[in-house]
Amino acid sequence: MPWLQAHLRSDRPSAPLLEALLESLGALSVTLTDAGDEPQLETAPGEERIWSETIVTGLFEASTDRNSLGEAIADALERLGIAAEVALDSLEDQPWERAWMENFHPMRFGRRLWILPRGQQLPDEAADPVVVVLDPGLAFGTGTHATTSLCLEWLDGLELRDASILDYGCGSGILAIAALKLGARSATGCDIDPQAISATLANAKRNGVDDRLAASLATDLPGCQFDVVVANILANVLIALADDISALLKPDADLVMSGILTTQADDVIAAYVDLCDLEPCQTSDDWVLLHGRRR
Repeated sequence: MPWLQAHLRSDRPSAPLLEALLESLGALSVTLTDAGDEPQLETAPGEERIWSETIVTGLFEASTDRNSLGEAIADALERLGIAAEVALDSLEDQPWERAWMENFHPMRFGRRLWILPRGQQLPDEAADPVVVVLDPGLAFGTGTHATTSLCLEWLDGLELRDASILDYGCGSGILAIAALKLGARSATGCDIDPQAISATLANAKRNGVDDRLAASLATDLPGCQFDVVVANILANVLIALADDISALLKPDADLVMSGILTTQADDVIAAYVDLCDLEPCQTSDDWVLLHGRRR
């Protein structure tokens, strides 16, 4: 069943009003996207992400009359005194949570670690592979992003035998599952999103490691320490959680963190200086992976 979309392009101050307008006209959902090329890689906690030029898009039922909706939007814009470009179009229905996976292919990280989308085959050149079969659904973490790639490559080069792993901000569970496949004794994943916990547990079962992996919300994390803590989140969150994350490390435990721009590395290192000697050990594009040990 196709949907009807209304796109309103305007400036930053008008975006909240346009969002409210579309909701008042019956939009089932409203999204805000960048109308130009103004990257915002990270926002402060509680800060709303709005670009200087913003496209506000409302999704309406297919039965909505296009002409009537267009007239209602035009009348409202005139009353509000807002100048906005308006476009209406149809959006065909599809299984959105899986559509992006059409271009998701097997990927190798390090010497032997492979991430394999469910239903696909490894290439012929894969020798002695360690394979993680992934069905991430709606949770973050496929290996396609530079920060996840950095963490996977680091895990592939680490001796993990008999180690306990914490994947802080687990998303799809990709890092915890990879660590188990690479020899870790046990893994724990935590996240603030219940959907991530569900995805992690489902992926662990699919990979046959669910008996060695536990996952919970970060607020329910058991009070124990780990041999390795991997945190692939954002720099401002890593800084804010420095005391909490440091407390999860056993003495001499490995700490690896990503989701950090190269320009943010010094601030993250400074936040952990009392307990860990961190230093950049890998970079990809503008991202850096920090590694250190708890003293």
